Amino acid sequence: MVLSLKKVSKHFDTAEGRLDILVDVDLDLAAGESLALTGESGSGKSTLLHLAAGLDKPDSGSVDVAGHVLSDLDDKGRAAVRRGIVGIVFQQFNLIPSLDVAANLAFHARLAGRTDASWESRLADRLGLTGLMKRYPEQLSGGQQQRVAIGRTLAMRPSLILADEPTGNLDEANGDAVMSLMLELIAETNSALLLVTHSMRLAARLGRQLTLTSGRFAS
Repeated sequence: MVLSLKKVSKHFDTAEGRLDILVDVDLDLAAGESLALTGESGSGKSTLLHLAAGLDKPDSGSVDVAGHVLSDLDDKGRAAVRRGIVGIVFQQFNLIPSLDVAANLAFHARLAGRTDASWESRLADRLGLTGLMKRYPEQLSGGQQQRVAIGRTLAMRPSLILADEPTGNLDEANGDAVMSLMLELIAETNSALLLVTHSMRLAARLGRQLTLTSGRFAS
């Protein structure tokens, strides 16, 4: 199992009192599986994703990523899991402005000590980036930047990919094209994908769908 959440709960204290974000959530995701997480704003989707990435800790329960229980790790240990096991694709592209496409594409793989020029070249070709390798992010369209962001994540061959509204800044046609490429490449690498989306149309393209409602999965 690449990702396993057991009885995970998370709350925040507000001026109005305690706000439960996630309540006793269980979730399992195996290699090669894709899961769409849907739900209204405030239902806990992004919080769950942050817990799976080790960017936050649950108040109770456990989050296991490829055999690593994140709550047992310190900040350095969780960062190592993100660097070597987990790839994250956000709605914001988060490319490094001072690096060209080639360097952005290879960035996470270099951090993970997993540079593979042949694989990066194949990714660039599949993502339609071969002719853009010397350009900088500001010289790219939104769709091109998102392709670079996806390629950067896949270049390190992560076991788990966490994607938060990865096509939210794109029009429908570009979003569909980027999603198609992402699913093809994930299948090729046998990665597990957890995708947060508001789009039921995109969610239907993944292997499984779960809906969060008030911090719980709808039955």
